[in-house]
Amino acid sequence: MSLDVSPALLAEAEAGPVDEAAFVDTVRTSLPYAYDLIAGLTRTLGAGSAPFADNTEPPASEAQRGQLLRALSSDAIRGSLERHFGVRLAFQNCHRVAVFLPGTESAAPYQEFTSLRAQVLNQSPELRDC
Repeated sequence: MSLDVSPALLAEAEAGPVDEAAFVDTVRTSLPYAYDLIAGLTRTLGAGSAPFADNTEPPASEAQRGQLLRALSSDAIRGSLERHFGVRLAFQNCHRVAVFLPGTESAAPYQEFTSLRAQVLNQSPELRDC
């Protein structure tokens, strides 16, 4: 299961639209590694002048890796995190996630990070089963 949904949030969803802030809070508490990683990358991006901030360190555990994969493979979770943090997320493999400013998707840094070439160059034998 990806998220630990409270009975209140489930009832809200059963009745109609879900409050995005409540959903993001559920993501924060259910997937703390993924949430904190994206929050940290967002702070790094905001504090510097680089066109993006990315993570190159593999998660310390399979549980953390699973959190990151669940967060980034769900359109709803990923989109909510992008809106919450005001960033555009890009993901290369089981741990390399980057944050970009929205609207920079056509710029060279984003295009390079999400290119087929970058995907191939970011592979290694230890990441084959991640």
